[in-house]
Amino acid sequence: MPTETFEFQVEARQLLQLMIHSVYSNKDVFLRELVSNASDALDKLRLAALRDDTLDADVSDLHIELEIDQDARTLTVRDNGIGMSYDEVGQLIGTIANSGTAEFLRELREAQDAAGAEGLIGQFGVGFYSGFMVADEVTLLTRRAGERQGTRWTSRGEGTYTLEPVDDAPRGTSVTLHLKPADPDNQLHDYASVWKIKEIVKRYSDFITWPIRLVGGTGDEGETAGSQTLNSMKALWARSREEVSEEEYHELYKHIGHDWREPLETIQLQAEGTFEYQALLFVPSHAPHDLFNQNYRHGLQLYVKRVFIMDDCEALLPSYLRFVKGVVDAQDLSLNVSREILQQDRHIRMMQRRLTKKVLSSVKNMMTEDTERYATLWREFGAVLKEGLVTDPDNRDALLAVTSFTTTQGDDGTVTLRQYVERMPEEQDDIYYITGESRESIDNSPHMEAFRERGIEVLLLTDPVDEVWVDAVGEYEGKRLRSVAKGEIDLGAREDDRSEDEKEQQAEAYAGLLGWMRERLQEDVKEVRLSTRLTVSPACLVADANDLTPALENMYRAMGQEVPRTRRILELNPDHALVKGLNEAYGHREDPSDLTDTAELLYSLAVLAEGGRPKDPARFVQLMADRLERTL
Repeated sequence: MPTETFEFQVEARQLLQLMIHSVYSNKDVFLRELVSNASDALDKLRLAALRDDTLDADVSDLHIELEIDQDARTLTVRDNGIGMSYDEVGQLIGTIANSGTAEFLRELREAQDAAGAEGLIGQFGVGFYSGFMVADEVTLLTRRAGERQGTRWTSRGEGTYTLEPVDDAPRGTSVTLHLKPADPDNQLHDYASVWKIKEIVKRYSDFITWPIRLVGGTGDEGETAGSQTLNSMKALWARSREEVSEEEYHELYKHIGHDWREPLETIQLQAEGTFEYQALLFVPSHAPHDLFNQNYRHGLQLYVKRVFIMDDCEALLPSYLRFVKGVVDAQDLSLNVSREILQQDRHIRMMQRRLTKKVLSSVKNMMTEDTERYATLWREFGAVLKEGLVTDPDNRDALLAVTSFTTTQGDDGTVTLRQYVERMPEEQDDIYYITGESRESIDNSPHMEAFRERGIEVLLLTDPVDEVWVDAVGEYEGKRLRSVAKGEIDLGAREDDRSEDEKEQQAEAYAGLLGWMRERLQEDVKEVRLSTRLTVSPACLVADANDLTPALENMYRAMGQEVPRTRRILELNPDHALVKGLNEAYGHREDPSDLTDTAELLYSLAVLAEGGRPKDPARFVQLMADRLERTL
């Protein structure tokens, strides 16, 4: 097969140019990325050899090799790991982050600083291309274990790359960087220098479990570097906190989390007894862009006796902790364990329970001891943590203890349910909440009018999961969770409230209009009644206490579930001039059919007030235009 030349896709070329012109604040990290890729390839080969007896691959001396040629100004990062096939090179290298490139570019351009840009690069897995920051040309030579033919990929980062088959390629992958000319004014970044390569490996990759060997080049005294191992290869999770610096922990997190930022929290756990394991977990400081995507890869790295078994082991933590990164090293699992077996293994279930409790305990400590860090965690991951209130009833109390909310009285921060209950007036029996798409939309909701007037605190819930967990939880410390937009609300008497006799007289005065409107709007509403929650708006729609909300109906439909349309209750404000006028007009007509348009308008206004859309927008516009014309 002859050498073929391909063009990068448009977005890939744009991304490559960003890399070449360096969005990184620290170019040294290119080597960390290449060493990390090499380490992954070695992990994959050892695992493949354990699981496939027919794979003819020598795994007795797996290692990473760094070779410096100072005369030619090249730096090669070589591994004897799993390697890639010709097709894999085209798919994994030729297209650059083939899923999500457009999204990556958009977020990269919006990043306000270099640190933010670096974080995005780690998330999207395009670290291989960081080599173009320091090289004019990159050559990749690879052969997949079990195949005879290798592949060479070459590019100068100028819009094209070449692919050619190679007959005598060794197993594994080598990446050769043809380094840019040395800058005589900046010797600190000469990547053909032995001392510089040693420094980078020690700082970023000392914990890599495979030997990183340096060959070639000359040291500071002019002697040949020879072959020397640069990293200690000590598993940080098996060492005590006193033996490891925070910087070392942070570098491990960046390696396994593909994140350039430091973690928000480091959690270490060592379990001894009948089933032994060590865990080193990290809570990121920023949510990844795809945290709520269906294909988001989550889970911890699983090792057995220091042998890498799998990435993204979902069985070790519940889905609502999918943002947690880290390593778990078990002593008593089989090396041939599969994902299917993990789902049934009692030891794995035991580990998940303990790891979950450990993470939630750490969040609680953060909440009580470092409110600023807790605020960061809740801002980034609160929405996903609340999923556990639905899916993990065993840990519901622990989750409720670390859950916080914005409220109508908490403009300067959030409050916990315990804080809400502690400041409830004695006469208040329920915890009130309202759900919606945004703070602005629910702040302006007509359902809030009476609560605002009486100074009753309401939880403001704007995450999609809020529609679900409030029903699953139901109550907190004996106090019901009640939606201000569902059921009948009795807020107790005010000084200016009417007497019971006056209320009965008002109900009788409106009985005819309510019955007539119920008949006219029967396709859309199940009942029309007077409201106790409105003080300003003419009307609003509420659901029965046990009915699904419109948002929840839409959520189920988006998941492909058939949900029958729920008719709701139209509530009228008897003190509003529009409603009063309509009632007077109804009382003076033997045939009130000419008021049908006004009834429809009132209903449509209630739909609009909660952010909905009239079922016939064109008719609504026509009715509104006609009504406005009559007022001129």
